[in-house]
Amino acid sequence: MARVKGFRRGRDTRAEAPEHSMDPRATEEAPYRPTVIDNAIYQDGQRVDNPGSLADAFERLKQMPGSMAWIGLYRPKEWELVKLAEEFELHELALEDAIVGSQRPKADRYGDTLFVVLRAARYLDEAEEVAFGEVHVFVGPDFVITVRHAEAPDLSAVRKRMESDPELLRQGPQAVLYAILDAVVDGYAPVVAGLQKDIEEIEVEVFGGDPSVSRRVYELSGEVIEFQRATAPLVPMINGFIAGSAKYGVNEELQSYLRDVADHAITVTERISAFRQMLQDILLVNSTLVTQAQNAEMARMTEASIRQGEEVKKISAWAAILFAPTLVGTIYGMNFDHMPETHWAFGYPFAIVLMAVVCLVLYMVFKRRDWL
Repeated sequence: MARVKGFRRGRDTRAEAPEHSMDPRATEEAPYRPTVIDNAIYQDGQRVDNPGSLADAFERLKQMPGSMAWIGLYRPKEWELVKLAEEFELHELALEDAIVGSQRPKADRYGDTLFVVLRAARYLDEAEEVAFGEVHVFVGPDFVITVRHAEAPDLSAVRKRMESDPELLRQGPQAVLYAILDAVVDGYAPVVAGLQKDIEEIEVEVFGGDPSVSRRVYELSGEVIEFQRATAPLVPMINGFIAGSAKYGVNEELQSYLRDVADHAITVTERISAFRQMLQDILLVNSTLVTQAQNAEMARMTEASIRQGEEVKKISAWAAILFAPTLVGTIYGMNFDHMPETHWAFGYPFAIVLMAVVCLVLYMVFKRRDWL
């Protein structure tokens, strides 16, 4: 039995992983559940035993040639994974990834064991956001071990589907891996529909002039990018499985199923790429509309300022015109005895004519300069 090196019980390896700091939304909080969700031995497409422990499952495999163990774990402790690795001879690098969690989707082969990381997704209607989950799958010649770090995906439904189809389950661990892939990819459809609905709502908000739409576009773009990171590796991963089918004994029927999953994955990735481009276009359109609105507001303020200036000029011109006779009247209204023209017979008509001439001259000057 192989020993797994490099792990000490009680050490929190999750805190040491750079992936956690890089991906704060990798998993979602969930209530406590038992670590072992299901532990079963299958032979000829039928469940034949339910071992009470992981060690019992390993022993039953040795006692029943041609059987397959399917073990489902939910957020197991590190020491449980270490023990499992010792029993099933799992590679320490794959074990480290399973302990750490928050891995990118990938498929690594270590000898006869295939290690697959998948990112599931769920659309939360109330919050209008995407919640991501993660499942690690160890596929060996006679066993499948799934390690979930979040609520999604629901592998109990996958197990029920496989148990109801003994012909498919009879094909062994590769068929179980196909069913898990199919469930994860099918789970993307509601997410795509939810994101499509959000984008349509955002388009309405953009052309409706909602000032908060930029923030929503930014947040949704982040979810689309995260969704793209979860789905982009799937197509080359599945194509790799199909390419290695002959080497690992995958029959033609299962290859057809895998090609169908690959087609669905391609559709999803194409839709996500389109969503990302649409959001970039929406953000550009929104920026253009905001700029146009700002320019229109500036033009309106400029026009108002020009109109205000014209009014000020008119008021100033009339004030200057009225100031001239006021000045003449003020000077000759001081009633001093010794003032020129005070006792002149034509003094009054002269003052009136002077006021009129000054006012007329000022009016003509302001009129020529378009102040009036």
